[in-house]
Amino acid sequence: MSTRRLENIATHTLLIILALLFLFPFYILIHNALMTDPQMTGFDWIWFPSEPQWRNFVDLFADPLVPMANSFRNSALIAISLATCEILVAIMAGYALARIPHPSRNLIFGLLLSTLLIPGTGTLIPKYVMVAKMGMVNTPQGLVVPQMFSVFSAFMFRQYFLSFPRDLEDAGHVDGLGYWGVFWRIAFPNAWPVIIALGSLALINGWNDVLWPLLIGQKRTWWTVQISLSAYITAQVVVLRLAFAGALLGALPMLIIFLVLQRHIAQGYTRTGIKG
Repeated sequence: MSTRRLENIATHTLLIILALLFLFPFYILIHNALMTDPQMTGFDWIWFPSEPQWRNFVDLFADPLVPMANSFRNSALIAISLATCEILVAIMAGYALARIPHPSRNLIFGLLLSTLLIPGTGTLIPKYVMVAKMGMVNTPQGLVVPQMFSVFSAFMFRQYFLSFPRDLEDAGHVDGLGYWGVFWRIAFPNAWPVIIALGSLALINGWNDVLWPLLIGQKRTWWTVQISLSAYITAQVVVLRLAFAGALLGALPMLIIFLVLQRHIAQGYTRTGIKG
């Protein structure tokens, strides 16, 4: 057997092992979502339940103590609103940093980048104090507005617009368009690959966020999916079957979005490039 063939076999074997390792958590998620609590905590391992407990999903939404249906609606509302607002703010900031001349443009850009060195948890208390003083605790505004400013997204849009052909913008200026007109009529429509990539990332982050909704959405009416799931595993109550059923349903929307848009996400990130 040739050396090249041995290398191919070794490579494919390694890739298969890595794929199985990545897929194993999803198997556990599906496996436990279809079992009862005694089956999960028993000593005998069951590869797949002989009688899948589909009723777990019915009980999940019928539980009067945990508003799961309302939590899914809240998560969708917050994630979509956050992604939309974040992209609008970031694309305008990125275009301004790339195209609008200003003596302090590089200084402003450097200061913005320096904020990436601050851990997100380090700004939680100042943001919470501001939100509380503005009376936005337990409101959708409090859940969305403080989180919609992303320096990373603004940076990625800036890199994209630095590589954007100036000839198209110059043609817009010749036709009488200002920076605002060129942005909305020329730059924005051509930035859809980056918008889809960064919008998908913002949507996933908004859906999976736990700490900020835990601080701001203190009332049950504004619980998100992640907060509701934590209610099934506490010091007083442990309902594993509903926790896993909710986790499975909570993971599906973002998994579907990623699988559908993965090609566009990859294209969006490759188009940003690294420009000075």
